[in-house]
Order: sequence, then structure tokens, then C-alpha cells
Amino acid sequence: QVHLVESGGGSVQPGDSLILSCFASGRESTDCNVAWFRRAPGKEREFVAAIDWSGVGTKYGDVAQGRFFISRANTKNTVYLRMTALEPDDTAVYYCAADLNWGRIIYGVADFWGQGTQVTVSS
Repeated sequence: QVHLVESGGGSVQPGDSLILSCFASGRESTDCNVAWFRRAPGKEREFVAAIDWSGVGTKYGDVAQGRFFISRANTKNTVYLRMTALEPDDTAVYYCAADLNWGRIIYGVADFWGQGTQVTVSS
């Protein structure tokens, strides 16, 4: 079992940066691949980025557009999503997810999900 808790969301202005954190606890937490997804009101869930258990392999969704960067610190059981040049279209609830299978998580299939953290970008 893996328990995920997101933090770092908030209200920012266009052009600002924000760092989201996903803290994982549980016996398999450091073995899991972790991904960030987001869901905006009235829209489908979107894949943002994923990082493998070692922290070496990463994959980004189209929404990242070279503005978002994923990293992890296994000593802290935490995965980060650094978001730069935020736009109003980035407004969404951001979720982290964890799964032992890389091929599943990059397609949005994961055994463990957090509750999400709201990011609002507006002027």
C-alpha cells in the first residue's frame, strides 16, 4: 500500500512559477514510478509528467510544453513538479499517482492516487 499526499497548490498570476510536492509513504513507496496528472473543470484528465522509481527516466505530456519539470528525492520520499510560466489554462486540480508498472502509469493507470491539490492561475 502507498499513501500519497500532494501539496504546494495555490492561486498565482500568469507567468508565475509553482512547485508541487507529492509525499509518498508505505512499504513500496520508493519502488514506485510516480506521475502527475491534472483535471480542469469540464475537461478530461491530462497526463502531465512521470518519473521512474530511480529518478533517471522521465516522460512529459504535451501539456508540459517545456515549462514543467519533474524530479524526485527518494531520501525524502517526495516527487516534485516544478511549473514555470504558468498560464490560465493550467488551472486545474493536480494529482499524483504511483504504480510499480511504468507502462501503466504513463497511460493513466495507477494503483495509488492522491487527493489532489488545486492550482489556479488568474490575473
